[in-house]
Amino acid sequence: MNGRLERSVQELFRTAMARSDPAVMREGLERLLGVADGQGLDAEEEYLLRTPEFVMEMPQSGERIPGRDAMRSMQQAFPAPPQSIKIRRVVGAQRFWVLEGELDYGQGPWSAALVIELDEDGLITRETRYYAEKSEPPEWRSSWVEALD
Repeated sequence: MNGRLERSVQELFRTAMARSDPAVMREGLERLLGVADGQGLDAEEEYLLRTPEFVMEMPQSGERIPGRDAMRSMQQAFPAPPQSIKIRRVVGAQRFWVLEGELDYGQGPWSAALVIELDEDGLITRETRYYAEKSEPPEWRSSWVEALD
């Protein structure tokens, strides 16, 4: 990857904020995560898209990653990226966005919701990630529900 891609993602984030445009934000997040080509940004490239004061929280595991330096180090040490990422939808406006999707690290898909806060320059200042393991629905409610895509 090259520096032009980070600027491109950051520019998409800026445009999405200015227009409150979920389609543009989705495009930026797809590039960030590598949804189309499986080649998302590496840890160093993502580092440039975060503010120095960046904080990432994962409430299920009770963890907080304080600062983009710690986030980059954690990403560089991460054993393997997800085998697949699927974005179901992106909603939000201005500086606050939510990505709803699914990721698979090889043991089956997990549902995920990412809450993303951007600063005025289109850099990620805060991110909260919620993960939920897939489960089979109970038979008793089958007459009222339909399967998600």
